[in-house]
Amino acid sequence: MLKFVKGHMESIEGIEIYPMISLLIFFIFFAALFWWVFTAKKEHIKEVSNIPLETENDKDYTL
Repeated sequence: MLKFVKGHMESIEGIEIYPMISLLIFFIFFAALFWWVFTAKKEHIKEVSNIPLETENDKDYTL
């Protein structure tokens, strides 16, 4: 099965660019995520981390 796929892939022109594009997308995504984690405000992180623990009675509705 793998020989069939490998043989078929070798016959496609320009296919060597796809692994490089995939690696670039992977690297950019995780670099951006890493940057966001270190630049996010601590108040926002605390607020978001407490969302699953809140109930409807705990919320303060001020309009």
